[in-house]
Amino acid sequence: MTEPVITGTEVPHGGTANKVFPPLDPTTVSPQLVWLAITFVALYFLLKKLAIPRIGGVIEERQNRIQRDIDAAERLKDDVDGAMKAYEKALTDARGNATSIARETRDRLTSEVDRERAAVEAATSKKLAEAEARIEATKLKALSSVDEIAADIAGPVVKQLTGKDVGADEIKRALSAAAGE
Repeated sequence: MTEPVITGTEVPHGGTANKVFPPLDPTTVSPQLVWLAITFVALYFLLKKLAIPRIGGVIEERQNRIQRDIDAAERLKDDVDGAMKAYEKALTDARGNATSIARETRDRLTSEVDRERAAVEAATSKKLAEAEARIEATKLKALSSVDEIAADIAGPVVKQLTGKDVGADEIKRALSAAAGE
């Protein structure tokens, strides 16, 4: 007869039920300790020769990369500080330059306005003098012709009032005598 096949989780009945779990069997402890030491030493040398140098290299490379990044950041910070100082200096120079340009332009425009004002005042004074001369000439001409006009008008007025014909010479003498008073 054939031995029955055990399937499932049931503990077999027979002589094997008293067997102890091999790692816990006190009769096999010393070979287990030997194999543990051999495995530990082999694993230690394997880690020491392969894994630890690689891990150390990765850590060292990371530290180098971090240091390079820090150095680059410091250089960039120094560059930015230099650029900011140059910018501030250029800005200060530009403001000073703009102020001087504005002052020069204001002074130039002021002098041009003063020259124009002087030229306009001179032209106005000249025109005013000419106008006054024309007024004076017109006034003199009008005053010189007042006697003639008065003589021309006085003759017919006297004729109408008195009925006498008076001569132009007589009228002029009478007007001259009246103007002399």
